[in-house]
Amino acid sequence: MKGKKTPYLKKTILFLIPIFSAPMLILLISQENLWSQDISDFEKRLQKIREEIKLLEGKIKEEKKQEATILAQLNQLSLEKRLIIQQINLNIAERQKLDREIASLKREIEALRQQINFKKRQMEKTLVSLYKYGYLSWLNFFFQADNLSAIVAESKRLQFLLEYQNSILSEYKRNEDRLKELTGQLTLKQEELQHLYQSALEKKKDLDEKERNLKQFSARIQQNRVLYEQTLKEYKERADQLQILMDKIVNQELTLPFPFVPFYEKKGKLAWPILGKVITSFGLQKHPRFNTITFNNGIEIAPLSNDRIIKAIHGGKVVYADSFHGYGNLIIIDHGLNYFSLYGHCAEFLVTKGDWVKEGQPIAIVGDTGSLKGICLYFEIRYKTKALDPLQWLRKR
Repeated sequence: MKGKKTPYLKKTILFLIPIFSAPMLILLISQENLWSQDISDFEKRLQKIREEIKLLEGKIKEEKKQEATILAQLNQLSLEKRLIIQQINLNIAERQKLDREIASLKREIEALRQQINFKKRQMEKTLVSLYKYGYLSWLNFFFQADNLSAIVAESKRLQFLLEYQNSILSEYKRNEDRLKELTGQLTLKQEELQHLYQSALEKKKDLDEKERNLKQFSARIQQNRVLYEQTLKEYKERADQLQILMDKIVNQELTLPFPFVPFYEKKGKLAWPILGKVITSFGLQKHPRFNTITFNNGIEIAPLSNDRIIKAIHGGKVVYADSFHGYGNLIIIDHGLNYFSLYGHCAEFLVTKGDWVKEGQPIAIVGDTGSLKGICLYFEIRYKTKALDPLQWLRKR
């Protein structure tokens, strides 16, 4: 009897040990680390957008305190539109983060269900073994055992099998509780995601309304001579302010930290900051309706495609990246030897003041901040404080 039952019991116990649970655990850990890293990236992105929203809210608040000039109203509308866009961006980022969290929860739930099913199979096998070595079989063995040591050894093995069964049952219960907890979390996150989708639809309506207001305000200025002339006067004042800013920048010495081709050697060869159509030319311009004469220090380029990335025309240092009345969000790059390029009406900056940029590097997204003509890029080239005709410097098309 001893020679038959003991080896069978040893094989049964060894078979029941979950030897392949370790690789599964390693996989779950690696996935968890990757998920944590992704969530950390999302948190950084969310924090950046929240900071931008807070900054825009502050600017709008300050704008409301200023004199209600036409450019101030235009700038406020642009800021409010930008605020809604950032709120939408925040909504998108939060939804993407929730999507990751929901996907992670679903993976964990599926893994738990697999473990629960595995534990069920383990318990079934253990119960079969316990049934085979049940009360009657134990009495038969007791009366047929050759000596006391064999009885004690077999008793220990059965005790181990019972303890093993209890451990499986305990882990099974823990997994069931965890599964219930995760399922509850999943339901809450799915409800939160649905709320964000609804909020996104409402924000999109707000954005559409704000864009209509901006277009209507611009059209009113273009059609009303008094408003238009007042706007030109304000633009002239802001151009003078920009001239003062350029005076300060010119007096700052700049040494480029890398070998570069002097800007003046690139005349007629510079790449365009954005592909598009020139809708406002450099120099003297006559209004077709009011016959007013204005002088433009730069050109305006309307993008012709979905590519709205503004690129630096030459290597240099970003010496200004902020909003400026009349120009919207404005970037000024110092190219050395007193040459500068200016990029206005930006929707979003991709660089900050103090950054070094190379030729062709993305620096901003084209927008309509401070613009009366919709989405376009306001672009200038200057030598010291003197405005130059950009079309003489850009590559011929």
